[in-house]
Amino acid sequence: MDLIDDSPSPTPPGNQPEYTVSELSGAVKRVIEGEFGLVRVRGEVGRVSRPASGHLYFDLKDDRSVIAAISWKGQVGRMQVRPEEGMEVVATGRMTTFPGQSKYQLIVDDVAPAGAGALMAMLEKRKAALAAEGLFEAARKRRVPYLPTVIGVITSPSGAVIRDILHRLRDRFPRHVLIWPVAVQGQDCAAQVAAAIRGFNAIQPGGPIPRPDVLIVARGGGSLEDLWGFNEEIVVRAAAASDIPLISAVGHETDTTLIDHAADLRAPTPTAAAELAVPVRLELLATLDGLGARLTRGMVQGLTGRAQRLRDLGRALPRIETLLASPRQRLDAVSGRLVAALGLAVARKRGGFDRVAGRMQPGALRALVVRQRDLLTACDTRMLRAVTVRQERRGERLTLLAARLAPALDRLVTDAARRTAEGRTRLLALSGRLDTAPQARLTRLADRLEALDRTRQTLGYTQTLQRGYAVVRGDGAVVTGKAAAERAAVLEVEFRDGRLTLGPRPRRGKAEGGAGSQGSLF
Repeated sequence: MDLIDDSPSPTPPGNQPEYTVSELSGAVKRVIEGEFGLVRVRGEVGRVSRPASGHLYFDLKDDRSVIAAISWKGQVGRMQVRPEEGMEVVATGRMTTFPGQSKYQLIVDDVAPAGAGALMAMLEKRKAALAAEGLFEAARKRRVPYLPTVIGVITSPSGAVIRDILHRLRDRFPRHVLIWPVAVQGQDCAAQVAAAIRGFNAIQPGGPIPRPDVLIVARGGGSLEDLWGFNEEIVVRAAAASDIPLISAVGHETDTTLIDHAADLRAPTPTAAAELAVPVRLELLATLDGLGARLTRGMVQGLTGRAQRLRDLGRALPRIETLLASPRQRLDAVSGRLVAALGLAVARKRGGFDRVAGRMQPGALRALVVRQRDLLTACDTRMLRAVTVRQERRGERLTLLAARLAPALDRLVTDAARRTAEGRTRLLALSGRLDTAPQARLTRLADRLEALDRTRQTLGYTQTLQRGYAVVRGDGAVVTGKAAAERAAVLEVEFRDGRLTLGPRPRRGKAEGGAGSQGSLF
């Protein structure tokens, strides 16, 4: 049965060129990059993503369309303002395509807010969020010390701000100043300022580097974009968490940043911050002199008043002669009675002595000596009897211990003899095993060596020769192919019972296969 193909015939190809997918994607890429080499796009920032690579991916959108945007890691580091979701910006860059996903995207070099209104709206939103956390509460602010010993200054080391601060401190009250250099503008500003605040707080008291008593964060005036680093959340949180009192002196008097609300004290200018940090030394000296003068005048007036009071009281007292007349009269009366009293006391003491001396006779002394001797003899007898009893008790105890010692020694000797016999028996068994172990080991090794030798002979090529095979060598090397055998000048064939040499043979040349050729040796 014939099969009839009813499908339509393919359309004959025309003169349109055929593109591969890569060629078409490359052509589209060149057209887009050529037409939109450098563009500025205004829109609202949508989804923002920054993976570990450091690149920044975000969307630019309006009420009808969305454009994917990307900034490489180096471009992100140069941005003055980093895009955040919901922020209206003007992005500058170039259009390109991503052939891997058939999409076009904007490579962004720089991002700028779409007017000050957008920045202010974002600033107010961030301020409200931080204030809700209590970072701006007045109750958590610390008091700045009246006369700090060490002052830490966080600012740029190359600007006029640090010179103004040092000059003002030198004029008012010279202090020890530690400077932490940071970038006060740009992408690195916020991170460096926050790190400086945390670094000063990490200094331990009493270490090689003195710990500041107060910190000053200073920068000169500038636009809202220039001061934006001091509005970053990382800076505000570092200032709020600082254990060292912090003075904020960012911008001019009309400039306000979020660090001003988190700091313990705000100065309108960097010079004013130096004035708030230390008092005027000359004024302190003048005040000290005034207080010293007042103290001297007070002391003089007090001494003068007390002297006058003493004189007044002295006039009210009686004369010294009048005060001493009665005591002097009593002393004279007592002195007259003293001689008679002494004589009477001596007579009484002599009478008492005579009575005692009458009782002190030699017979009484001898009787006392006899009594003491008898007492000593009785004590000696009791002591000898006690020593004898104690010795008898110790002897009985010693006899009892000696009776217990003999059986114990017998048991020890018996146990030692038993252990010695057991050890001798075990030693004999081990000695017998030691005598038989080497021979058994040598027998096992000999059997294993014989088995390995049989395996070696089985696997060797000599056994193959026994089965009717031969080994062919050409010019000393083993030949495994016909071409190698034809190239060899001398062939050697090894059989089971010997070797056979064939050659020399002529080389194959132009006359190979002709009438004058000697042919093959085979």
